[in-house]
Amino acid sequence: MEAIPLPVRGNVTAGACALLALALLATGCAGGRDDAASAPPANPSAAATPHGHVEGAQEKAEQQSRLLLNDPRSGDTRVLDLITGETHEVSRTPGTSALTTDGRFGYLHGADGTRVLDTGAWTVDHGDHVHYYRAAIRDVGRLSDSSSASGASDDPDGTGARVRGDAAVTVVTHGDGRAEIHRRADLEAGDLGAPRPLPGRHTGAVVPYAEHLLTLTGGAKGAPKAAVYDREGERVPAPDAVCEEPRGDAVTRRGVVLGCADGVLLIHADDGTFTAEKIPYGTRVPERERATDFRHRAGGDTLTAPAGDRAVWVLDVTERTWTRVETGPAVTAGTAGEGSPLLVLRTDGTLHGYDIATGERVSRTKPLLKDVPGTGPDATAPRPVIEVDRSRAYLNDPAGRRVYEIDHNDGLRVARTFDLDIEPALMVETGR
Repeated sequence: MEAIPLPVRGNVTAGACALLALALLATGCAGGRDDAASAPPANPSAAATPHGHVEGAQEKAEQQSRLLLNDPRSGDTRVLDLITGETHEVSRTPGTSALTTDGRFGYLHGADGTRVLDTGAWTVDHGDHVHYYRAAIRDVGRLSDSSSASGASDDPDGTGARVRGDAAVTVVTHGDGRAEIHRRADLEAGDLGAPRPLPGRHTGAVVPYAEHLLTLTGGAKGAPKAAVYDREGERVPAPDAVCEEPRGDAVTRRGVVLGCADGVLLIHADDGTFTAEKIPYGTRVPERERATDFRHRAGGDTLTAPAGDRAVWVLDVTERTWTRVETGPAVTAGTAGEGSPLLVLRTDGTLHGYDIATGERVSRTKPLLKDVPGTGPDATAPRPVIEVDRSRAYLNDPAGRRVYEIDHNDGLRVARTFDLDIEPALMVETGR
């Protein structure tokens, strides 16, 4: 597998801060100490391995965000390091129909399968503290999807194989409902490994969550039902819940959200016991205006989804409430939640900010994109996306060959502009 070394930039002050942060992280993970814990380790080499150590990776004091970018026509693919501002060229992947990520690995979906790329940036969340890592970028391999290639795919998301992962496993759900479990450690080592099949046929993606696998099964004579498996593929007790016409999913701190005809199904785990709760729209919603394409900040509990062409749904999972924001002609949307504005790209290339509580527009930019793909005559082209983290948002401009970094807490100020040598029609953010 080809590994691409990444330069590391810094100065004495930054290095000192990083060392201090690592020391604090180690203290936080160690917790309380007793006489036995404070005794010298029986294995002397254990003392030389710092807490959180990952072989071949560097631990950093801040999130190591990167953007994976692809031009489906030419196949040109780049990784933009948002810390250093440098762009790294990786192997071409033409014909990409969709680009997804699990926070570290990028999945470039196409007719001949799904290419897996390790972007070399990720976060490990322990709840009370986190670890940030960076490593070399490298190709892992290609996942085949025979059902998609043969035209048998019934994938509602249009990505062929749907890939979902957590810290231990990565699950590939094929278009015909078959699913396979990959060991995350294999992918991290640069190898697809030998996947294990998950029994049965599944409707929508199989989602790793709380050391289990959540899915929907059945549906031939009724609405698909919630099902739960352990990581070995054995069925375990599941909540008695159904989801009519399922489409779309998201993992939040409050549980897994599954899009249904009448709202969403929220499945939550508490000490190995799974419960389900429906969050209904509260009114009848036409099919074309249902929330199916969920986007949210990693670790956030506020989701956005298109509500047709002229409005955006905002789902507050914590409060169990839906808000429909009338935005006018919307292309894509996103929000950091927690009091941050709803960001909406309009068809004229302007970016707008809305107060979610009132629905009022609070900010806007001049036209950032002169040509907005996916609108007008070329409606089949991939639409731009807005990737959002706590302080910044990223908007790709394929025709302009650039990516904008937006400070969404400062009136949508353009903080940086990254000029590229490709047309970045597809984009995801990793390192989260």
